[in-house]
Amino acid sequence: VQLVESGGGLVQAGGSLRLSCAASGFAFDDYVIGWFRQAPGKEREGVSCISNLDGHTYYADSVKGRFTISSDAAQNTVYLQMNSLKPEDTAVYYCAARPDTIVILTADPADFESWGQGTQVTVSS
Repeated sequence: VQLVESGGGLVQAGGSLRLSCAASGFAFDDYVIGWFRQAPGKEREGVSCISNLDGHTYYADSVKGRFTISSDAAQNTVYLQMNSLKPEDTAVYYCAARPDTIVILTADPADFESWGQGTQVTVSS
């Protein structure tokens, strides 16, 4: 399993970024792909995830209405469109994958087996 994130960077508050997670080495359609973030001194938290099996999505309350997750099966890539960014969104963002075997769709880091290397997102005020 290989997951490679890209698209991070420095943006002003109110701006937008789109993160990409390119996946390989597993049956993409049978997996849940999630986005997580970790700020300095804080625990890793789930941001959003998508089931490639049925298209269902999950968002943390802190990003609802601002972030949108999507999946392109032809490209084996999951995207996270982040709008109306806030300084508190600053973190290293990771994508992760797990088989779609858990009934309830949540972004609990403990459920995810495979992780990318992360991409830095910095939002300036």
